[in-house]
Amino acid sequence: MSLPPPPPPAAGDPVTPEDSLGSVTPEDWATGPPLQAQPLLRQEAKGKEEEGEETGVQGAWGKGTAEQRRRGWGEAAEAAAAEEGQVDAGGAAGSASPAGAAGGGREGWRRLLAWLRRRQPQCCPCAAPLPRSAAHCCHGGTKMAALAYNLGKREINHYFSVRSAKVLALVAVLLLAVCHLASRRYRGNDSCEYLLSSGRFLGEKVWQPHSCMMHKYKISEAKNCLVDKHIAFIGDSRIRQLFYSFVKIINPQFKEEGNKDSVAKPHVIVAGAATWSIKIHNGSNEALSQYKMNITSIAPLLEKLAKTSDVYWVLQDPVYEDLLSENRKMITNEKIDAYNEAAVSILNSSTRNSKSHVKVFSVSKLIAQETIMESLDGLHLPESSRETSAMILMNVYCNKILKPVDGSCCQPRPPLTLIQKLAACFFTLSIVGYLIFYIIHRNAHRKNKPCTDLESGEEKKNIINPPVSPLEIFLQSFCKLGLIMAYFYMCDRANLFMKENKFYTHSTFFIPIIYILVLGVFYNENTKETKVLNREQTDEWKGWMQLVILIYHISGASTFLPVYMHIRVLVAAYLFQTGYGHFSYFWVKGDFGIHRVCQVLFRLNFLVVVLCIVMDRPYQFYYFVPLVTVWFMVIYVTLALWPQITQKKANGNCLWHFGLLLKLAFLLLCICFLAYSQGAFEKIFSLWPLSKCFELKGNVYEWWFRWRLDRYVVFHGMLFAFIYLALQKRQILSEGKGEPLFSSKISNFLLFISVVSFLTYSIWASSCKNKAQCNELHPSVSVVQILAFILIRNIPGYARSVYSSFFAWFGKISLELFICQYHIWLAADTRGILVLIPGNPMLNIIVSTFIFVCVAHEISQITNDLAQIIIPKDNSSLLKRLACIAAFFCGLLILSSIQDKSRH
Repeated sequence: MSLPPPPPPAAGDPVTPEDSLGSVTPEDWATGPPLQAQPLLRQEAKGKEEEGEETGVQGAWGKGTAEQRRRGWGEAAEAAAAEEGQVDAGGAAGSASPAGAAGGGREGWRRLLAWLRRRQPQCCPCAAPLPRSAAHCCHGGTKMAALAYNLGKREINHYFSVRSAKVLALVAVLLLAVCHLASRRYRGNDSCEYLLSSGRFLGEKVWQPHSCMMHKYKISEAKNCLVDKHIAFIGDSRIRQLFYSFVKIINPQFKEEGNKDSVAKPHVIVAGAATWSIKIHNGSNEALSQYKMNITSIAPLLEKLAKTSDVYWVLQDPVYEDLLSENRKMITNEKIDAYNEAAVSILNSSTRNSKSHVKVFSVSKLIAQETIMESLDGLHLPESSRETSAMILMNVYCNKILKPVDGSCCQPRPPLTLIQKLAACFFTLSIVGYLIFYIIHRNAHRKNKPCTDLESGEEKKNIINPPVSPLEIFLQSFCKLGLIMAYFYMCDRANLFMKENKFYTHSTFFIPIIYILVLGVFYNENTKETKVLNREQTDEWKGWMQLVILIYHISGASTFLPVYMHIRVLVAAYLFQTGYGHFSYFWVKGDFGIHRVCQVLFRLNFLVVVLCIVMDRPYQFYYFVPLVTVWFMVIYVTLALWPQITQKKANGNCLWHFGLLLKLAFLLLCICFLAYSQGAFEKIFSLWPLSKCFELKGNVYEWWFRWRLDRYVVFHGMLFAFIYLALQKRQILSEGKGEPLFSSKISNFLLFISVVSFLTYSIWASSCKNKAQCNELHPSVSVVQILAFILIRNIPGYARSVYSSFFAWFGKISLELFICQYHIWLAADTRGILVLIPGNPMLNIIVSTFIFVCVAHEISQITNDLAQIIIPKDNSSLLKRLACIAAFFCGLLILSSIQDKSRH
């Protein structure tokens, strides 16, 4: 193929052929231009042909007819050949022509490059008036700049690909792990110390300890923790107020009055005093000296008590001096700081050979600094601050007893279970096996490497790279998966990285939504097909929904009811796609083979099964995967049972359509029965071994609630697919590019109805006052907004012809994103936020998100690779694999039962 030479650069344009195509030597050009430049050069040539096809006017490539430009001729080519003396009087070109160069002539390309380097700019400065010819020349410079830009973009994409991003993510994980290990060795590994000494306010009343999560105890939890426990509060009026706030956690009706009790040795002692001493001695230095003597005398006693009880010394909170009454003016913050320093120095030095067992409760100072201005008298803290301090004390003592999921402070790392140890051994063996396999394969490759005959200069062997064996793919996949699971465990079980509580504000939810919306609109492309809900469109749909759900989870937006109701529609839309997609496949393809079923089940459940083993979580914990798995099996059974009705069979006889509708009606009847018969539902899924999959905290209520919340939407998806495919078969729809789906009048009417329905649902969801009542109506009305969105997205031809490649990319890994977020983006099983970079929330989100997305993409590839190996197409081999898988799950059930008995 003849290639036209590049256009000459315009005046003032710094781009030269060497700059745009890189450093070029005649050896590089001997076989033609660089590979990454060829498609762009062809595109440029095609554009110039169209520009001067009929008139033959001078364009960016110089003079010449369309035929000459097709052959790569023009003024530039003639000049290049003439300067080398290769053009005769008739203008015939020799090897210096671009055509000759494209054919592989080293000399031709060398001469062309030499001409390009000697070619002088012909454009005048931009400040001067540009003649017609100069304008064309500058146009050529612009094209050259565009060429350079495209080449640069290709270079960036070449060096910064998905693979390089994953390498960068791996390096980031290793560096962060090392930094956190060093920090814990330097600062200590006791999160209780952080809880007692540091933190910040996320909101007006939400306290966030440094590096860990604080649980908000309910009355029942507090009573369960403190049953038969004795707690003593010793000190002045400030300690008395802390005592009242602590008791109100257990009994909100408790009145702040009562007698002092005399009880047995307490389990917890909370002590502190100073302000009364400052007041009665008028802030004298003698009083401070006496205070030091008193603390010194009781310090050994406190240490002795601390060996068998939890002893906390509460430092004095600052005061708001402007509000202090006249008889308290001597209580200054300067005096309080002096008393606190004395107490800390004495208590910490009370033991010479080991660390003091008396724990200093200094976090109340930080709380008071933020809230003391709300004090009524300048001395005593407002009630909200006392409640926060009391809740911190409750977390310090009860977290290690009750072990709440969202209370990571003061909790030790959970011990490894037998199944986790076996999983660690399996992944270790996979890594070692792959390394051995890789070393052997590499040595064999070196031995078979072709050598050069020194006499002839030719290679003796012509080796073709052997195909990758299934064993190598298997070992490599589990090697990578083992490293990824180690990262999962470090993030959410090993207490290596920090965790923080969520805190919702409107800005933390809506601003990221605006960001991703702008990116999604910016990265748009034309679809390959323009059918309703084509593959690219459904990937786009899944992608933006998944991103919104991720933002919803990390921002804690479930506390805002309007957002919660709209997110419920997004979850329903995923299930709608489940019904639509699987019904369409079985209806059109008629493939009810076991291979298809196993492929889908493996793709849905592989990651979740691995996480259940590694993270020691029940299957129902990842509720969405059981949900789509069960609904897939419901769709399959509904269509596969006799009589099997497919589109091909129904086209031959319309009565089969009624048969399918009867099947769907029976399915709807079963759904209604199970939805309103909780007892029957629970009996079915409480049977062993189903109970092992669907129980959560000992019962299947959570599974019933999740299933019932979106019980109709899968049926709606199946029904929509049936109606759409029937209309499509009868050619009622216009699905051509740029064409509206229906006639103009019908399209406009349906668009109007869709927009009104969409907005009506949003208004209803935003005005919803009670979550329970809204959840009751949600199963029946969620389909309204889903169908409205589908029609708005597909009725206009121009909307159906484009899609967002940004959203579609995320849509292809939406399942992995949804599952992985539980442990490596969120923390504490989605209750908190993973903190890789403390002190900088924005940078932390950027880094953790980058690693999270890379991991999800890699797991998606691993799952696809293993699916090809574990689920072969050959039925005999597949049955053998299924027998092995069944044996594996039987062993897993036995081990799980042993673990449960040992725990009890």
